[in-house]
Amino acid sequence: MNDKNSREYDIIIIGSGPAGYTAGIYASRAGYNTLIISGVLQGGQLMNTTNVENYPGFSSGILGPDLMLNMLQQCKNMGTEVINEEVSNVDLKHTPLTVHINNVKYSAKSIIICTGATPKKLGLPSEDFFSAKGVSYCATCDGAFFKNLELAVIGGGDSAMEEAIFLTKFASRVHVIHRRNEFRASKIMQKRAMLNTKIEFHLNQNIVEIIGDNKVRKILLKNTQTHENQFLDVEGVFIAIGHEPNTQLFKNQIDLDANGYIILKNKTETNIRGVFAAGDVHDHTYRQAITAAGFGCMAAIDVDKFLTKL
Repeated sequence: MNDKNSREYDIIIIGSGPAGYTAGIYASRAGYNTLIISGVLQGGQLMNTTNVENYPGFSSGILGPDLMLNMLQQCKNMGTEVINEEVSNVDLKHTPLTVHINNVKYSAKSIIICTGATPKKLGLPSEDFFSAKGVSYCATCDGAFFKNLELAVIGGGDSAMEEAIFLTKFASRVHVIHRRNEFRASKIMQKRAMLNTKIEFHLNQNIVEIIGDNKVRKILLKNTQTHENQFLDVEGVFIAIGHEPNTQLFKNQIDLDANGYIILKNKTETNIRGVFAAGDVHDHTYRQAITAAGFGCMAAIDVDKFLTKL
């Protein structure tokens, strides 16, 4: 430590959640002086979920916040330092790599970025109210909770079609709601959805309200051409209008794709020497807690190999 405004580590992990915590466990267990800067939402998106049934090791499921608190405690048990702060800026172009939180500079030989991605929202107050009470952003995560119910999927791209098709495994009927008169999804994905007899399509419809009591009971739609309103009885709303990777902090320093996701050049390495990434910040395909944890493990092992060569 140089002074009170400068702190040095072997590895700094930016972001928490399954990727960040797993990376922390592996890095600390390998003997590295490791810091996790968790961000505003310590534990990531799973802190806003209820029961998680598809994470291995919990035969009866586990609450999302409980899973994250278990991982956090495991990190601390391994010796990982965790601070609940938001990074203000980073300098990845010079050695050592530096991360700034207000007026304090944290430097490291290597950095793992685990800042994740945030689901795009409709912006309705009722959307937030019914989050985890019938509103979901992940069919793979939550679809099994909606057996034999009528559901709505909001969106018109490939993700919406994939979500709708997946949900037909559980739902009695799936309504796909799209605000335009044609879908953005690829022709093959549209064809697959349209051939599924459980899926009904509603074009030129905007969702303007989600209605219910202790859970979702119906949605209010408004026709974008006639402006007529209609109610649709559903007990689950899956919003599939995309995700926003949390990479604003790294623009102009790390290579990002057209959608803002980090591009990996080799396994978990970015284009910057010593900077690695794990989880939803680069993975726009799977977006599961278990895959994020897997990427966190991979990144920590890759960092170990990188630091060993130094």
